[in-house]
Amino acid sequence: MSVTMTPAVDEVAAPGFTRIALGIDYKGSNYRGFQLQPDGVPSVQGAVEQALQQVNAGLSVRLSCAGRTDAMVHACGQVVHFDTPHVRPMRAWVMGANRYLPSDISVTWAKEMPADFHSRFSAVARRYRYVIYSDEIRPAHLGQEVTWTHRQLDVERMQNAAQCLVGTHDFSALRAAGCQARSPVRTIHHLRIIEFGKLIVIDVRANAFLHHMVRNIAGVLMMIGAGDRPIKWAKEVLESRDRSMGGVTAAPYGLYMVKVEYPEQFILPERFLGPHFLSGLPDTFTDL
Repeated sequence: MSVTMTPAVDEVAAPGFTRIALGIDYKGSNYRGFQLQPDGVPSVQGAVEQALQQVNAGLSVRLSCAGRTDAMVHACGQVVHFDTPHVRPMRAWVMGANRYLPSDISVTWAKEMPADFHSRFSAVARRYRYVIYSDEIRPAHLGQEVTWTHRQLDVERMQNAAQCLVGTHDFSALRAAGCQARSPVRTIHHLRIIEFGKLIVIDVRANAFLHHMVRNIAGVLMMIGAGDRPIKWAKEVLESRDRSMGGVTAAPYGLYMVKVEYPEQFILPERFLGPHFLSGLPDTFTDL
């Protein structure tokens, strides 16, 4: 009979335990977000922990993640960590976990880390992409992986409007009403809108994000791109610090966590910026 043990998610790994970091890609459509949910509601964390338990000699695993994505939001660059008393080749954690995971979740790499590495608290920046499909006809493919609009969006207007959001600001008007972050101040390092065929990609990098912040930014920029609001409206919304001024929260389907960045002492494996169907899109921010 297997013995179960749930190690605490501490800031530093306990003596006798090794801290392992994993890269995880997932399609969020079938899950109520990354975080464990009550009453057995499907979550990405729950699925990965159950799979890792099989590789961890039956010992239960508790994950910590770089960022808790919402229901139906995707990731192709999520970073998690867990502590284990067992020694395994890194490939065994990857291939073993993937053997037990559903097809919409993949572990992409594993690496042994210093005891003081923390997937959330050690992160210095996070990057998201919000993908919009702009066409008169709704797409038959990628229906749960892009946000469709039948309206023609003016990318230049969206880009001009986005510039006022770059830098350090109070983003109260662009966070969810129920956001529990202590401070609404965040720093956006870059925010660019890129056309890629019929896709429009909002690419944003910041030190951290508030609840629904990227989706609310996307909602504002889409309204401006469609001509429903003037370019200056983005600045007016930001300066109002009033969520009711910020318009509609964009749908979750097109949102992807694509990269988490850490200090130089924590060297993690690098993969192409996702999602996979944007693999031909040049990375215009490799110098950041």
